Amino acid sequence: MEDRIRQFEVLCRQRGLPLTVQRRQIFEAVLGRNDHPTADQVYESVKDRVPGLSRTTVYRVLDALVTLGVIRRVHHPGASARYDGKIRRHHHLVCGQCHKVLDLDDAALSALPLPQQGLQGFEIDDYVVQFVGTCAQCKREAQ
Repeated sequence: MEDRIRQFEVLCRQRGLPLTVQRRQIFEAVLGRNDHPTADQVYESVKDRVPGLSRTTVYRVLDALVTLGVIRRVHHPGASARYDGKIRRHHHLVCGQCHKVLDLDDAALSALPLPQQGLQGFEIDDYVVQFVGTCAQCKREAQ
């Protein structure tokens, strides 16, 4: 995590972005979690450490971090965007009931060939495979 924070600091300097307390705390909050938090969850985890922090600031900072390429926005069937501190290619298991997002590292999925036809001029930069189903906790609760 310390390496990622140092890389983030260097990137901010290179891009001429001030390394504010808010940016650093929000970035660290996303990096420190494996549950792909929503913006509201990030806000709840940092609000006590950053006096006067607003939800709007958290949303803006998360968008800036995505634009910088230091975190990813995870697209899934739930209503709220989620954020992921892991920027290397990996895949996700998404619970269709509670919307929990779990990481799935699978070399075979990461080696899938990219489609060459039917792209309609679309250029693929990267991909993520998502499997939607029911997590273990929701299955237990249903029994």
